[in-house]
Amino acid sequence: MFSHVMVGTNDLQKSKVFYDKIMGTLGIGPSFVDGHRMFYMSPKGAFAVSQPIDGQPACHANGGTIGFACDSPEQVKAWHDAGVEAGGTSIEDPPGERISNLGKMHLAYLRDPDGNKLCAMHRPA
Repeated sequence: MFSHVMVGTNDLQKSKVFYDKIMGTLGIGPSFVDGHRMFYMSPKGAFAVSQPIDGQPACHANGGTIGFACDSPEQVKAWHDAGVEAGGTSIEDPPGERISNLGKMHLAYLRDPDGNKLCAMHRPA
């Protein structure tokens, strides 16, 4: 459905450290930098981080969340721990199993160094 997702940053190097760490737990990266932005490529699409081209400060989307698919509960936890270690902030409940109307899933939530809300999710078979 999506070709790519891009978030803004005010510090490309700080974001590179953070995203290289969490994307590495998903088997993606490291990023390649193209001037004022960087890209993480997978066979299904791309995730990018960019300094805004309009010269204004980057800010996060209120109510927005970017979700990353994980292969196991252990990968969800590794993603979360790597993000905290690289300067992210753990938010909401601790990583773990949640049961909702959408079924059983394992989730972890972080804010990146610029405040973007991220989620790692694994849905058991």
